Order: sequence, then C-alpha cells, then structure tokens
Amino acid sequence: MKNIQIAAVVLLALFQFNCKDNKKENTSKETAAIQSDSTKAVLQTKNFDTIIDGKKVGLYWIENKGIKAAFTNYGGRLIGLWVNDKNGKPTDVVVGMNSAKGFKTSTEPYFGATIGRVGNRIGKGKFTLEGKQYQVPLNNGKNALHGGVKGFQDVVWNVEKTNENTLVFTYVSPDGEQGFPGNLSVKVTYTITDDNSVQMEYEATTDKITIVNLTNHAFFNLNGEGSGTILNHELQIYANEYTPVDEGLIPSGELKPVKNTPFDFISKHSIGERIETKDEQLKFGKGYDHNYVLNGTKKNGLNHAATISGDKSGITLDIFTQEPGLQFYSGNFMQSKNTFKSGAKDDFRTAFALETQHFPDAPNQPKFAPIVLKPGEKYHTVSYYQFSVKK
Repeated sequence: MKNIQIAAVVLLALFQFNCKDNKKENTSKETAAIQSDSTKAVLQTKNFDTIIDGKKVGLYWIENKGIKAAFTNYGGRLIGLWVNDKNGKPTDVVVGMNSAKGFKTSTEPYFGATIGRVGNRIGKGKFTLEGKQYQVPLNNGKNALHGGVKGFQDVVWNVEKTNENTLVFTYVSPDGEQGFPGNLSVKVTYTITDDNSVQMEYEATTDKITIVNLTNHAFFNLNGEGSGTILNHELQIYANEYTPVDEGLIPSGELKPVKNTPFDFISKHSIGERIETKDEQLKFGKGYDHNYVLNGTKKNGLNHAATISGDKSGITLDIFTQEPGLQFYSGNFMQSKNTFKSGAKDDFRTAFALETQHFPDAPNQPKFAPIVLKPGEKYHTVSYYQFSVKK
C-alpha cells in the first residue's frame, strides 16, 4: 500500500512538471506568434496593392530563423527588417514608409531602394564610352545621382518569391533610359541566409557597351526605427583611405589616408564623436557622405567592409562584399518631412546608410576601377549584411 502511495505521488509530480513545461512551451509559442503578428501588422498588403506606371505593386515577406524582411517591388525596396535585440525583442532596423504612396511621394526617394543603373554621383551627369559622350539628367545640383531623375528606385520591378527566404527582382532598362546606352537586363536576388545575413546578389547583361554600379540604399537604425539619433552607434570601417570630394561631392580622384582625420574608423568610434569637427570634407557633406577604399580585410573571400553596433539594442551589423568601396552616409539630409511606418518622422541623423559600391564618378576618374559592361560580359557582385547581438 505504501509503495502504491509513493508511486501516485511521483506520477502526480511528473504530471504537474509536464503541465508547467508544456504551459511554458505554449506560452513561448504564443509569444512568438504575437510578435510575428505585431511585426506584420505594421505593414499591410492593402497599402501596397496598387498600380504604378501600369504595373502591379505589392508587399512581399521573406524570413529565416530570427529574421523577417519586408519588400515592395516599387523600387525593389527593402522596407522593414526585424532582428532580435539583446533581450530577444524583434526590432525593426530598416526605416521606411507603410505604403507604396508613402514611398512615391517621399522627399527622400532612396529609402531601401535598389539603386541603378549607376549608384552614387556622376560629375555633371556626363561620361564617354568609345568616343561618344552621354548625358544623364541632373538631379543633384550640377550632377547626376543614383541613375538620374528616374533611377531604379522609381520603377516597378518584376518579382518572384522562390522560397520562404528568397525574393528575385528583375527589370529590363531600355536603351537610352536616363541617357544610358544599351538594353540592360538586371536581376537582384535578396536572400535571408542561415547565418543571419541578408544576401544581396546583383547581376546584369547588356547588348551595348554601358556602365553599371548597382547597390541597395537601406537606411538603418540598429536601435530600431523611430528610436532617435544614430550618433551613438559604434562604427568600424575596414579602410585606410577614402576619396575626398569637392563641394558638389564629386571625388577629386585622389585617395587620401584616413589617419589623423575624422574619417578614421579603422578602430571603433561612435558616429557622433567627431562629426562636428571643423573639417572641409565634413562641411561639404554636412557630415559623413563619403566613399571608403576597403583595405582588403577578408572573411570567406569577401572584403570585410564594416562593423556597426546599436548602443541601446546591442544589435551588430557586419558587412561583407565583393565591391572595392563603401559609401558611409550619416543621414545629414534627413529633414523631418516624411513619416515612417512606426509613426516617427525622418528626423536629422536618425538613420545611416552603408552602401557597397564601386567608387563615385568612376567613369570620369581614370585612377578608379572602371564600371564598364560590354556585350557578352556579365556583371555579378554579392554583398552580405550579417546580424548578431552584443550583450
């Protein structure tokens, strides 16, 4: 009888333990589901379901493990990216609007966009190929920026979701579009990989000699969209040199050492530590808006371009690329004129961009690596934006 009583007590204890364990597991699943629902509630399909230039626009999601990303094919844009912070809370680290209309009417046209045909600036919008001069419409003072007046940020891409973690955008830029020669067939694949990276793979072919320099213009705040300044983010850029510019932000053609200048991020510094230094280059850019010459620090065969951490969230971003340069932009032209999906305004220096690229004005700078693409050749480059947490 005594043995039966002991057995009953043991069985009861096991039952209670299992109930608690199951309850804990169910609570964890419910929490994850609530977090997932709240993440997707920020962006709604109906706000992107529209027609622009006769083509259908939509909202698309991909995810893998702890990362979710939202895109729209208007501009091939990354419009939200949720990663877990040091407390396990999903945090949206890419700023953007909550509708296609919001992006189309934004005073800042590049939020999250796929950029082309040529990322960054072309001096006076002019370049020469095989003795023929071409003119890109000017949209940045006396210069052309990010492909001219209607670059790839303002076209509707074809889109295919090949699996739960991959989106493929394609677009054929016709001969003469924005002054560029050749029918350019472009394919950009965004994938969330198993190692917590957003992989950006760019491909292009042409039927005439042309120029190409593709990138993505995501604006990040690693503390979360709407969390305030990015000046306390800690940044390291693996570059010993940068390309100084004139007052129109066109490179002089020289490579200048960063040592003993406010541009030295070889070791970690906060973005705001030296941004108000009296320096001609900082004056021209109204802060950091400069191309860095990557120094060849490698990981898995790619250039390790930068490491940056959010001071509040602990979220760390490492950037790896096949490209030779990285444009660091500290949000100097953000003017509180647009409303993000969180309800926050795009206030001054509340987001930054780190764009992998060939150097600005490369077609007019003989010392810079060329960006020429010829028929029969294939443009192909890959960059990874990898996330981790610093606790």
